Amino acid sequence: MNRKLILLLAVVFCGSVFVANAQNTKPVMKYDTKIHDFGTFKEELGKQVYSFEFVNEGKQPIIIKQVRSSCGCTAPTWSKKPIAPGENGFIKATFDPKNRPGPFNKSITVISNATPSITILRIKGKVIAREKTIAEIYPRMINGLRLKNNHLSLTKVKNTETKEGAVEVYNDSDEDVSIAFKRMPAHLQIKMVPEKLAPKQKGKIVALYDGTKKNDWGFVVDYLDILVNQKHKPGQRLTVSANIIEDFSSMSQTELAVCPKVEFTNKVFDFGELTQGQNAEYVFKMKNEGKSDLIIRKTKASCGCTAIVPSTKIVKAGEQTEIKVVFKSRGKRGRQNKLITVITNDPVHSAVQLRVRGNVIMPKS
Repeated sequence: MNRKLILLLAVVFCGSVFVANAQNTKPVMKYDTKIHDFGTFKEELGKQVYSFEFVNEGKQPIIIKQVRSSCGCTAPTWSKKPIAPGENGFIKATFDPKNRPGPFNKSITVISNATPSITILRIKGKVIAREKTIAEIYPRMINGLRLKNNHLSLTKVKNTETKEGAVEVYNDSDEDVSIAFKRMPAHLQIKMVPEKLAPKQKGKIVALYDGTKKNDWGFVVDYLDILVNQKHKPGQRLTVSANIIEDFSSMSQTELAVCPKVEFTNKVFDFGELTQGQNAEYVFKMKNEGKSDLIIRKTKASCGCTAIVPSTKIVKAGEQTEIKVVFKSRGKRGRQNKLITVITNDPVHSAVQLRVRGNVIMPKS
């Protein structure tokens, strides 16, 4: 055989042996197990702990660089000192079941100088939810009457319909309870069912929202003062919200063919950078691409810092109008992202959102 070829093979063989020997000197984490099943347990038992034990089967000390869990409900601790060859180390996982009923399967990632450098451990199990107290089920307390929520959201309400919503209540006092409301608006009818709650009895506050009587559009809120047994204290309120939308369901194909159509040349105004106290102005251009009058029902900003001035409420077919927007930076700082909702009688895009954004910096001293 050619001496050069023999020499080359010898070099390759020696290199392979050297690499293999180098790899064999690296630390190796040998675990008893990489998965632990806590099984099924009750939430009230509290935190569950398991320690993953390992031994260093390599020839160099193990240094654990980082351990991270897949969620904040699992808090890992681990051997912080180097683990010499033949010695044991641990990764301890603590799972907190509080307010986490049901099955769980969480991972713990261990990063070290061992081979392999990344190891995935896993804990799993199932949490049986504890029985909640009356105070937890009905957290809002008003003169002995507990409410699941003091905000009743009716979501979408058509301007042609009456919609019902309810809030569950519980009498946590030692006497019968009845309720009433101050200054009830015409579009709302609210009562408690039953009208009088006996001690420790459950019931509902039922609301009927008449969209035909609201005479408004978009997201609207009513704040109702609650009287419990004819008594009222500041802050005793029921908030009722709804998104009033126009009902286009009765429109014929002929009507839809000639309906108004709203178009904006631009829906975003970026004012760049403002010094606090300065104002930024912009004019959004809006055109009616349809074949009948476009009616601007309402314009509303997500905060009082944005003023909106439409040039007109009615835009003829093919015509254009302007919506002037003024952003006031007084009292603001940092990144700003404000929304403006324009509601029209366009049956396809009845609510269009415009955006005002930028950065407000503090004045130089």
